[in-house]
Amino acid sequence: MNSILSFLSVRTIPLLSWSSPKPLNFFPKMATLGYLLLGLLLFGLGEAILIAAGAGVSPWTVLAQGVTNHTDWSIGFSTFIISGSILFLWIPLKQIPGIGTILNVIIIATVIEFALHYLPVTEDSFAQFLYGLVGVLTTGIGGGIYLTANLGAGPRDGLMTGLQCLTGAPVAWVRNGIELSAVLIGWSLGGVVGVGTLLFAFLIGPSVAFSLFVLSKLVSDRGTGAPI
Repeated sequence: MNSILSFLSVRTIPLLSWSSPKPLNFFPKMATLGYLLLGLLLFGLGEAILIAAGAGVSPWTVLAQGVTNHTDWSIGFSTFIISGSILFLWIPLKQIPGIGTILNVIIIATVIEFALHYLPVTEDSFAQFLYGLVGVLTTGIGGGIYLTANLGAGPRDGLMTGLQCLTGAPVAWVRNGIELSAVLIGWSLGGVVGVGTLLFAFLIGPSVAFSLFVLSKLVSDRGTGAPI
């Protein structure tokens, strides 16, 4: 059992054959850029599947909903403010942005907008659960892939890697803690929590960790560390 669940103990982002030597790299190798784009596409697709499932939004959307209940802001503007606030937390955590940070915002939003026009919807509760589960797992796998490119993380992923470096705790548990905190704060402010929200909060950390674990086993390492 320990060997099966060993991915839950992952504590670093592996430096793989395609990883950029540093996040702030404006001329990455084509392979590095390719894995970044692949990971972001999967991440955005997973988010879109979760939305299409209709079983509940992601924890950060719950938080955005809660903020809108106490301001005149839209959910989109609330999300922007929350993301910007998280980036300020990068400073004491010594996280470095890169082109991946910018592409994270652009590509994920674009994929969600495009994919939602084509993804089927269902009213069946069990199908919604399975649909949401697929969405969360796809998001986590995509997150692991794009993080190994080491071209800069999105706001939430940078917070995750920064806190992981600070605490030394496994990636899965750090990410779960972040997502559960967002859910609890959002819910306390009046945000709506659904089954999909809980699936995301509890499974996104293990999904990212599993993706990193598999990639580190299948691809030649240049070492390990926290490259974000």
